[in-house]
Amino acid sequence: MIDSEEIFDVVDQEDQVIGQASRKEVHQRGLLHRSVHILVFNSKGELFLQKRSMAKDENPGYWDTSAAGHVDTGEEYAHCALRELDEELGIKADLREIGKFSACPETYSEHVRVYTCTSDDRIVINLDEIVEGRFWTFEEIEKAILDTSLPFTSTFRLILDKFGDSLR
Repeated sequence: MIDSEEIFDVVDQEDQVIGQASRKEVHQRGLLHRSVHILVFNSKGELFLQKRSMAKDENPGYWDTSAAGHVDTGEEYAHCALRELDEELGIKADLREIGKFSACPETYSEHVRVYTCTSDDRIVINLDEIVEGRFWTFEEIEKAILDTSLPFTSTFRLILDKFGDSLR
């Protein structure tokens, strides 16, 4: 469930905290803020993708990274990634940061840190956040991205463009 009154740190172009604002205000005004995206692979090298809930305020019903979320006020990126992995997929894993993006239109004004892990633990999706999810091969993802009837978030596309080759 989306809490429009959640409070996020507002940051500048260099990702330095300059204030706080509610989720609603951050999104309405396009203020720079922080998020994480996690890529969960199984031991076969397949990538778990989630289909976002229709209740989401951004990209409802779009396919996205395994788990993602906003960094709360005062929270560190790495802590947020662990929290989101547990909240959205019900798993715990050792995460490795593989890169970051500065806030831009494709990330919806979010500075993004990207993490990855490998886990064969049973995933239990949070139905408040995710409609469905499954493991995909990279070949399936590449084919699906070309299918305009299957929408993918711009952030996932950006992550795939930058890191896809190194993740295979």
